[in-house]
Amino acid sequence: MSIYDGLTAGKPAVVVDFGARYTKFGFAGEFSPRCIIPTQVICPSSRKLRWVFDYEDEADLYALLVTFIHKLYFRHALVSPKDRDVVVIESILSPTKFRDTVAKVLFLHYEVSSLLYLPSHLIVLAGLGLSTALVVDVGYSESQVIPVYEGVPILNAWQAQPIGSKAVEERLRKNLKEAYEEIKNAGGDASRVLKPIDLDLETLPDHVIEDIKVRTCFVTTYERGKAMADGIRPPQPPFADYRLGGYSVLRIPGEVREATYEVVFERDNEQSSLANLILESILKCGIDTRRALAENLVIVGGTSMAPGFKSRLISELRRLVKDNFYKPKLYISNFKMHVPLVKENVASWLGGSIFGATDMLPLRALTKEKYFTLKTVPDWCNLATNELYLSKLTLS
Repeated sequence: MSIYDGLTAGKPAVVVDFGARYTKFGFAGEFSPRCIIPTQVICPSSRKLRWVFDYEDEADLYALLVTFIHKLYFRHALVSPKDRDVVVIESILSPTKFRDTVAKVLFLHYEVSSLLYLPSHLIVLAGLGLSTALVVDVGYSESQVIPVYEGVPILNAWQAQPIGSKAVEERLRKNLKEAYEEIKNAGGDASRVLKPIDLDLETLPDHVIEDIKVRTCFVTTYERGKAMADGIRPPQPPFADYRLGGYSVLRIPGEVREATYEVVFERDNEQSSLANLILESILKCGIDTRRALAENLVIVGGTSMAPGFKSRLISELRRLVKDNFYKPKLYISNFKMHVPLVKENVASWLGGSIFGATDMLPLRALTKEKYFTLKTVPDWCNLATNELYLSKLTLS
């Protein structure tokens, strides 16, 4: 008997949120996940550390998930997966191959009793008690905007662009290299930026770049961001020292710290900044829903936790809505954001924890017996698993 089972009378459901960068894992009814770990594992065949979402085919994904889920259960949660309910938080844009493989691993390999998929953009509203909101998920690989009105997602209005932590970290690495080369080529003291000066910035591991981003970078104001976009260099913030270990110290210039997150708010020829995604999503919704959506913004995702992110986003929206392109179409004067109960990176997990602790779980979950009968996971877009549709065909 596991340690957790020995301390509790029942078996609460397991709630897991597979993220492109980090996975949240815990038990239903709890306020926070038991662990937040990178979604990577040592590949059983190559013995190399790999990200789960960088799979080659279905068989490769199955092997990675078997090893990764084993680590979740037996190293971090200390529970047996057998005969335990599982709640999986997923995006409605998640590939069908991934959700089917997750179900196959859980039912065939770990023999869980039931499985329930919950859409992240809907379930995040459970923690706030909302039925109408514009959910903006700024994750690692991309940013997704999905409006929800009276509990129903408006699917024809969803927006997504590859602007997230991955793009921010790529911009940070590029800016660091350019700042170092600028000082070096100008004949300045390179030690002001890098000690030792022979360190190659291209060889810095991704986790170091991520740590530099979290510890030293921030989102600047709209006025300073516009000035930098116009080629004006305002007074710079101070340097930040980041210790690489031993006597190696990387000095992060203030300009780099301030300009790194501009990649999220920059407007290119396709108008694909985060603020543009939000306005385009609202514009595709019905006229009677636009004001309610604009005044109920829910921002989630780890990237949105950067200092100054929400303030900058509100400033971008309020100025962009007055643009000649949006002003004749959107008659919105104000935008409001909700404050989540927990940190933005675990807001969706908390909604799954709340739902998993209710009596709705056994009514909506896919049981082991039903899975073995269907041999697939029911999907709303697949009429072959639509019971109401099948019953109508039988009656006719």
